[in-house]
Amino acid sequence: MADLTVDATNPFLDSSISTPFQVPPFEQIHTTDFLPAFEQGMKEQTERIAAIYQQRSAPSFENTIVALEKSGDLLKRVSTVFFNLNSANTSDEIDQIAQEIAPRLSKHGDDIYLNALLFQRVKTVYEQQDNFHLNLEQKRLLSDTYKSFVLSGANLTEQKQLRMREINQQLSVLTVRFGQNLLTETNKFELVITDKDDLAGLPASLISSAAQSASDNGHEGKWRFTLHNASVMPFLEFAENRALREKIYLAYINRANHDDNTDNKETVKQIVSLRAERAGLLGYKSHADYVLEDNMAHEPAQVYELLNKLWKAALPIAQEEAGEMQKLLSRDFPNQELEAWDWFYYADKVRKEKYSYDSEALKPYFKLQNVRDGVFTVVQKLYGLTFTQIANIPKYHEDVTAYEVKEADGKLVGVLYLDFFTRQSKRGGAWMTSYRRQSYQDGQRIAPVISIVCNYSKPVGNQPVLLNPDEVETFFHEFGHALHGLLSNVTNESQAGTSVPRDFVELPSQIMEHWAFEPEVLEFYAKHYETGAPIPSELVTRMKQASRFNQGFGTVEYLAASMLDMSYHTLPAGATVEPATFEKDTMQQIGLIKQIAPRYRSTYFQHIFSGGYSAGYYSYIWSEVLDSDAFAAFKETGNIFDPETALSFRKNILEKGDTNEPMVLYKAFRGHEPDVKYLLQNRGLETV
Repeated sequence: MADLTVDATNPFLDSSISTPFQVPPFEQIHTTDFLPAFEQGMKEQTERIAAIYQQRSAPSFENTIVALEKSGDLLKRVSTVFFNLNSANTSDEIDQIAQEIAPRLSKHGDDIYLNALLFQRVKTVYEQQDNFHLNLEQKRLLSDTYKSFVLSGANLTEQKQLRMREINQQLSVLTVRFGQNLLTETNKFELVITDKDDLAGLPASLISSAAQSASDNGHEGKWRFTLHNASVMPFLEFAENRALREKIYLAYINRANHDDNTDNKETVKQIVSLRAERAGLLGYKSHADYVLEDNMAHEPAQVYELLNKLWKAALPIAQEEAGEMQKLLSRDFPNQELEAWDWFYYADKVRKEKYSYDSEALKPYFKLQNVRDGVFTVVQKLYGLTFTQIANIPKYHEDVTAYEVKEADGKLVGVLYLDFFTRQSKRGGAWMTSYRRQSYQDGQRIAPVISIVCNYSKPVGNQPVLLNPDEVETFFHEFGHALHGLLSNVTNESQAGTSVPRDFVELPSQIMEHWAFEPEVLEFYAKHYETGAPIPSELVTRMKQASRFNQGFGTVEYLAASMLDMSYHTLPAGATVEPATFEKDTMQQIGLIKQIAPRYRSTYFQHIFSGGYSAGYYSYIWSEVLDSDAFAAFKETGNIFDPETALSFRKNILEKGDTNEPMVLYKAFRGHEPDVKYLLQNRGLETV
């Protein structure tokens, strides 16, 4: 590549640019700004790293560890904006830059962590740490920094380090490619319906959304359904046309699995092999052993112990659920068996017959703006925070809104972006991320800039966005992650907020879900969007009664994906897999019934092949043990907004980031280790 000249007008490099709360100047950033900014960021960090290991002063915590922590400020700013946009508002140009920059960033990271002179200084500080009178937070940073070097191969021979570099660069490209292929596949499929009779059973809101989608995509007068969750999931739940359910379901579970240029099977094969080889170079039995060492689980055996225990309880319940649905299907299709594309449809039928529960009847009470305000009220009652919309602030897309978050006394906590609606430039799912993590500089708290990204269907005409209960729960979940980022109160950015082990990071998000449907919380926000009437108590009762139905399915599909993740990542170095066969064999070994697929199949398992959850997808259920026990602490007081319990959770969990061992932090809040009984009760698995 040709030399890139530093351009003072580049918004990442122009120090004169000022924005409210120093958020990124999104509207001034052009795609062509990224590569020069990446280049300058790597150059600046390389120079600062050289200054650390070339200095004559003896290694100390400040001149080595803290200096290293602060060495890449520009690169972090550029990377944060770029990779967030690559997920939330990408383009062909951004995708191309991602492919180009990934191996270069990998090399840059290896140049730091495989630098022998730098590592020697880090190692000296680590071995002499008792001489520096460090506090707990500093000791944790030092330990994490030293481990990062070791796990990056700093102790390996030169030949093995060269191989480590090759592996890291290949993985950097492969993981980006996996995500890009999946987004392309998800966007490519469309089910266009021309016959109105084929819409039978579908809610009016979904039909309106499908008509708008069709019109926007050149199918005027028709109805268009896609593989985005907001479209495919309600179609599977309500469409009476079984053949069309089959068509869209098979398209959904076969994404990136068509032996074409967006097929992910070979990508999965290479990722699994390279991760196993890298773990072997570092002396680990498997990638899972490598990943789990610093997690709460510590080793694969502990993960499997929990997964197997829950599997034995959940699978029989899922089989009972399948039996109930088979009876209903047999009424409609005598002598035919229940299939996977029937599950969502007949589960809804069973709920309606058994519990008189209809999730569509709840949606008029879950207007998106009301749910948002309800979450704000919950957080205000728990932590005293207030949320004020900011009118004139840079945004990366017109759909995004921004809020100033303040303490009860008016002090700034941070900035929160909300990005609700699905679009082709956004990957699927929902997530929380940050554009600036919290830290302290010169004794002043640097306020974080946090974003929540969802994929709700955009409003059509004058119809507001109405959420189903799962979507409500998702919003609460992501808001819990956001609180972890917003309320962080640590010195160093690398330890802030969600920078914690994978099987601890879901505690703040999942505990927030517990408030979503509590009666006193529903009073805040569950009001009919037309009449303003509160949600009827009998609807809430039926929702709670029905909430345990289909828990066998929900638990089994999740556990199947978790076991698939662990199966891939407990393979030793040298092992090779053919993903289709490997997945099939793994599911047969655990006894997964044919009517249920893993929540994520191999070719679209973005969490583990393009996200940060490899050998870590189990963490959602591991954290559920924690969040169920933690919410019990509130319930035991008789007040789900108990101020002392909320303050303890904030001070011991939300503010602490990665400044201590997770179990130490949890016990400081709860007083004891978590009890699995609360999870079992919540999922209706008490017989375990």
